[in-house]
This record gives sequence, C-alpha cells and structure tokens, in this order.
Amino acid sequence: MTTWRPHPHIRVVALGLHWRDGRLLAAEVRDDAGRLKGARPLGGEIEFGESWRTALAREFNEELGIDITIEGEPLTMENIFVHEGSTGHEIMFIAEVAFPQRAFSAQDRIDFREDNGEQITARWFDLADLDVDGGPSLYPTGLKDLLLGTMTRFG
Repeated sequence: MTTWRPHPHIRVVALGLHWRDGRLLAAEVRDDAGRLKGARPLGGEIEFGESWRTALAREFNEELGIDITIEGEPLTMENIFVHEGSTGHEIMFIAEVAFPQRAFSAQDRIDFREDNGEQITARWFDLADLDVDGGPSLYPTGLKDLLLGTMTRFG
C-alpha cells in the first residue's frame, strides 16, 4: 500500500461530481492501516497554464479512460485539512460531470491506478451514509452540506 501525504504547498484542483441513481461516484480514502475513512470525488491537480475544465476532462480521461461532459459552472471551496498528521491546503473547482452513455453502468466499483502507481477504488456512495457517526466522511469537509444546499443543481 502506498502511504499518501498532502503536498506541502497550496494545490489547485478540479473535482467532478458524477451521480448514478442519486449516489455520488467517489474514490475511497484510507488511513495508513488500510481502513476506510472517507470518500472524495474524482479529479486532480490543475497544471500550470491549464483551465479547470481542461484539467477535469484530462483527469477523468487519464484515470478512467473516458471523455466526460462538464455540466454547468463549478462550486468553489477552500480545503485545509489534516491527513495522518500532515496538513494539506487546496483551492477546489467542483463541477457536475456526465459520462458517456452506458460507461461503467454495469459496475458497482471502478478500480484504477494513479500516476504514482497507487491503486484506487471508486464507487457510488449515498450521501446519507457519509458524514455520519461510524461512517466514512465525504471529503472535502463541508462538501456534503454544500451539495445538500444546492441539490436543485445536482443529482
């Protein structure tokens, strides 16, 4: 298992919200012991000179091998967090995305590898099961409340 730590600088990232039957596609986030601690929508870092839209499309193509359609304007968030004792800081563009018709429709989970070789599992989570006592968290912190407040836009 790869031990992941936040970058020691502010990152600008783009995340995509893909929904299926009211559930959000998100990558599992695990602690160093391999226990599920949360879930985070797919996406990644915006490269220098790249727009958030281009970065989001690139990330889904690299990770899942598909071309997405970005729908609407992004939500923006600042995310300052601690993972396994290390602080991270991100500025996030978060937008709803659509997959090509029937892409992954027969799958309950999607397994892929990051550029660094880390094996990632993504699956569809019901928001009601996230950010509850004894359940995994939705990252970034505060995203669930933001989504619930804007469900007329998403879902």
